[in-house]
Amino acid sequence: MSSGCIFCAIVKGEAQATKVYEDDHILVIMDTKPITKGHMLVMPKRHSEYLTEMNDDLVAEMFKVAKKVALTLKQSKLRVKAINYLLADGVEAGQDVFHAHLHIIPRYRGDGFYLHMPPKYENETSREDLERIAAKIIVV
Repeated sequence: MSSGCIFCAIVKGEAQATKVYEDDHILVIMDTKPITKGHMLVMPKRHSEYLTEMNDDLVAEMFKVAKKVALTLKQSKLRVKAINYLLADGVEAGQDVFHAHLHIIPRYRGDGFYLHMPPKYENETSREDLERIAAKIIVV
């Protein structure tokens, strides 16, 4: 647990949250500033600022729970049409609570939410540029 972390305070019962799911390792709560109706947050109970700090088993468990939540949403009376899964991992990615968490954002026709792509998104990158960039990234 990290002092000053609102999600750790929620896990410890020191701050309020509307819980949707809880097990030994994962907690799912309703987002207090929902983008759409039914917006939830899936988080590990153990504090990690970033996904990359979490052990692989916990990451897998978090995504298994996210799938369960999504299936439940699609079968609910909310009439969810689709779902965005959003994980912001760092300031530049838009993370504002530094406890790893996955947003489950239910989507509805005409809900007004969209992911804005930069102006150059329509331009395809050359194979040579892709190869140069890939050479700087070695996944082991």
